[in-house]
Amino acid sequence: MSDHKPNRLERQLERLTEVPAFARPWFRNVVLRRAVPFTGTAGLDFLEMGAGRVEIGIKNEKKVQNHIGGVHASAMNLLAETATGMVVGMNVRDDCIPLAKELKMAFKKRATGALRAVATLSDEQRAAMLASDKGEVTVPVTVTDEAGVNPVECEFVWAWIPSGPRK
Repeated sequence: MSDHKPNRLERQLERLTEVPAFARPWFRNVVLRRAVPFTGTAGLDFLEMGAGRVEIGIKNEKKVQNHIGGVHASAMNLLAETATGMVVGMNVRDDCIPLAKELKMAFKKRATGALRAVATLSDEQRAAMLASDKGEVTVPVTVTDEAGVNPVECEFVWAWIPSGPRK
């Protein structure tokens, strides 16, 4: 999208270019975990933050494990929801706020090790978000474990609305 102007979140992340390259991932995690504190509690790693693609990881650590030693269902949900929310957040206009509207999550296979979620938006979806102060978008997200398996199938619907007082 050639006429794309960075929104508040993108501008905040662009400031990280002033940080030495080796330290950027750490600083990016600090910035985003402050914005959404629960992501820090769970230890999400913000691996890639782009307007069309966001990738987030979670390690299989005790604090997020279930009773069989895998990443807990709620942590998988947090991972997928955060990836979809962040890709929406990278595109929503500054005069709007994103809101999670609906989620579907089907558990298909047992997860092995750490997980990664990749959420994407098409150019058409991104253009629609810029063109209107209110709407909704279905955000595709793929969750993959260390064995290359997709343990869950997810679909998230996000809405955006004007950020000012309700009329």
